[in-house]
Amino acid sequence: MMKIDKIYLDRYSRQIVLKNIGITGQKKITSSKVFIVGAGGLGCPVADLLCRAGVGEIGIIDYDKISLSNLNRQTLFDTSDLNKYKVDILKKKLKKINPLTKVNIFKNRIDNKNINKLISKYQIIVDASDNFKTKFLLNEKSIKYKKKLVVGAISKFDGHIFVFNFNNNKSACLKCFYQEKPSDEILNCDQEGILGTTANIVGSLQANEIIKIIIGSKNNLTNSILILNTLNLKQRIVKFKKIKKCICDL
Repeated sequence: MMKIDKIYLDRYSRQIVLKNIGITGQKKITSSKVFIVGAGGLGCPVADLLCRAGVGEIGIIDYDKISLSNLNRQTLFDTSDLNKYKVDILKKKLKKINPLTKVNIFKNRIDNKNINKLISKYQIIVDASDNFKTKFLLNEKSIKYKKKLVVGAISKFDGHIFVFNFNNNKSACLKCFYQEKPSDEILNCDQEGILGTTANIVGSLQANEIIKIIIGSKNNLTNSILILNTLNLKQRIVKFKKIKKCICDL
């Protein structure tokens, strides 16, 4: 049972005053459980903003340690955190940001052996990974367990965001858009580069879509991809449909 007291009301007052959220919407946020795969350029802003918004429980999985090259975009880390595990630092800092949010961390790589147990209790799965193998695995299991999935991808000045609701039998999936798996080279920040602001804009937009899902907003990116470029400030939304004989059509 959540405790609605003065501290709670003060902490979330700027959200509660929004007519689209109110106290009812804030209670939904506080009752929600979100699982984030990846604690890097996308995972940091997603975790930060969801924690500040008051998401009740956040799970984060990542097996990497913090390196100097991470600091241009992974905003919850600083030089004192170098060579420490990302999830350890995230848990420590998120608890300082909002002690009302429960943070669960998993210091390993998500794979076909552990994913079922990891995602079972979370309603929304967030793909903040940097490879298509993980993205398609999350897509497959989110379909199987009827989860909501928010996918992000970044490279150079470019960002992509997808939203899928697999509670709905009409939902397309990631494979409906990428009918052949793209090369991971396009997501390789070491080779392709990435602007820190691009990572944080895309991560912030992912968090925004997650909150909209939680409060039941109808104005979201379901069955769509948001494509944006932070260099020329151009963006567009492309809608697509479920294709026959896809894994989401079985």
